[in-house]
Amino acid sequence: MENDCLIIGGGIAGLQAAIQLGRYNHRITVIDNNQGRSSICRCYHNILGWPHGVSGEKLRQLGKEHAIGLGVCFIKDKIVDVRKQDELFVLIGEKGDSYKAKRVLFATGIVERFPNIPKLVPCLGLTVYVCPDCDGYEVTNKKVIVIGSGNVGASLAITLTYWSENIVYVNHGKETIKQSLLNELSEHHITLANESITEIIVQGEGQFSGVQFGNGEIIMADRGFIGFGGNKVNSDLAYKLGVERMENHHIVTNHRTKETSVKNIWAAGDITIHSEQVTLAMGEGAQAAIWIHKRILEER
Repeated sequence: MENDCLIIGGGIAGLQAAIQLGRYNHRITVIDNNQGRSSICRCYHNILGWPHGVSGEKLRQLGKEHAIGLGVCFIKDKIVDVRKQDELFVLIGEKGDSYKAKRVLFATGIVERFPNIPKLVPCLGLTVYVCPDCDGYEVTNKKVIVIGSGNVGASLAITLTYWSENIVYVNHGKETIKQSLLNELSEHHITLANESITEIIVQGEGQFSGVQFGNGEIIMADRGFIGFGGNKVNSDLAYKLGVERMENHHIVTNHRTKETSVKNIWAAGDITIHSEQVTLAMGEGAQAAIWIHKRILEER
């Protein structure tokens, strides 16, 4: 049976769109490889209805259960190629399976770039954060270690002085920092360490307590942030179909409908031009779904 719409990506935006489209009784399939950015976040603290936080894994689990209850189909696969065939979009999976639909929603998100430092991943979203808008509040008046590289990490450390005056910036990547930022680090009394981290110090599961350098030196702290830049925006497949995107590879969409520059292709979530927030991804997913529904009715 032909799908009314294929959703590529089963993260927060894709799931919210699937739920909305499922409530319209449309034939919807979500294709996801279960490796989305939200799956690595152990706890979101700024979402309505979750005052004590909720993990990305929990949100995805509940969202998938919700969508399945509305008749949405889920397939575990990674789309590796796309093409247009008459009025249909053809998506090719990793093992050669093909999926066809007249309408596609790309909710493929971004991939966070950070080094493979032992014991870092279990702390993400709990005591080590990536987004100051999401989690700057969590480091209020705490000692913070910013683990990053070059100008990106330096800028993040300076941003965090809104919440804390006790910040250490570890330039793990050892990239050059421009003089104006070095001056600001000094003005804010931010300690700068141009050292590579060999291990995260933890005290209890996911409880960041500091970092250890290759020379054996240890710096203790209450919380951590990572800032390396260079996150990969997963928009290459949409771009191959002719979708317009910015120089930074984020997809341009109609602000009202979330439709891209190519008819019957929508985009929602972190691949679009917006602040990378779970709540905004939810909104964009729902917004795209409403206009996909309108298009389905229009074309019937």
